[in-house]
Amino acid sequence: MARKTLVKGMWSKDDIKQLRKLFPDHATAEVASNLGRPTEAVKKKASRMGLKKNKRYMKSLGRS
Repeated sequence: MARKTLVKGMWSKDDIKQLRKLFPDHATAEVASNLGRPTEAVKKKASRMGLKKNKRYMKSLGRS
């Protein structure tokens, strides 16, 4: 999927929708790659939106 260039810091509605869908049960680096954004930007945006990894995903990493 081709990415359009965005002004630094701008998140489109589609990007936010994808972030909400993918963040809970995918690696943050994978989500960042999908969105064409730096991992730190994805972490920060997810945190500001109150998104968290789901328990099943965390357990798969060996964390509870």
